[in-house]
Amino acid sequence: MPILRLEMQPGRSHEQKCNFVREVTSVAVETLKCKPESVDVIIIEIPKTHWAKNGQLPEA
Repeated sequence: MPILRLEMQPGRSHEQKCNFVREVTSVAVETLKCKPESVDVIIIEIPKTHWAKNGQLPEA
């Protein structure tokens, strides 16, 4: 059973997340030859203030 953990910054709509989850699941099913009901997708939203890039956190 594949478990896909998607981490992103907040700001996407529910519809965008639904579309993304549907597409990611479709690719997993095609690539891994598994059933859609065996694919779990977890979306974790991380605030921009907790997202460091290039060795630096953004200004608070």
